[in-house]
Amino acid sequence: MNKVILMGRLTADPELRQTQSGIASCRFTIAVNRRFRNANGTYDADFVSCQAWRQTAEFIRNYFRKGQMIAVEGTLRTGSYQDRNHQDVTHYTTDVFVDNVEFTGAKSENPSASKVQTIGDNPIPAGLEEHFEEIFSDSDMPF
Repeated sequence: MNKVILMGRLTADPELRQTQSGIASCRFTIAVNRRFRNANGTYDADFVSCQAWRQTAEFIRNYFRKGQMIAVEGTLRTGSYQDRNHQDVTHYTTDVFVDNVEFTGAKSENPSASKVQTIGDNPIPAGLEEHFEEIFSDSDMPF
C-alpha cells in the first residue's frame, strides 16, 4: 500500500500551471516538523515536494498561501532525470502526488476563513456555493 498523510506549512505561495492540453498542475513544498527536538532544543523540519493536478491543484492555489498549515493525503512517487550539464549524473526525486487536502491550524491563519459559508455544519469555500443546494427541512428530503 502506498499512502502518505502529512501536515506542515507551505514554504511559498502555490503557483498554478497548465499543461499544453490545459490540465491544471500545482507544485509546492511543505515544511514538516519532526516529532522530537534536536540537541539545540528546536525542531528540525523535512521539506517535502508535492504535486497536485486538476481541481485539487486549483483548490490549493485558490485557498492556501505561504506559511499556512496544510494537510495533504496522497501517494509517493519516485523518479529520476539526467543532469543537463553533466549527462553522466542522475538525479533522483521523491514527490507526494496529492489526492486530497485539508485546512488545518487556527481560523486566524486561514485567509479565506471569513469567506467560508456553511450548509448545516459543513463549510463551503467562497465561489463554490453554486455547486451546492441547501435543503431547508427534513420534509424536503426525497427519502
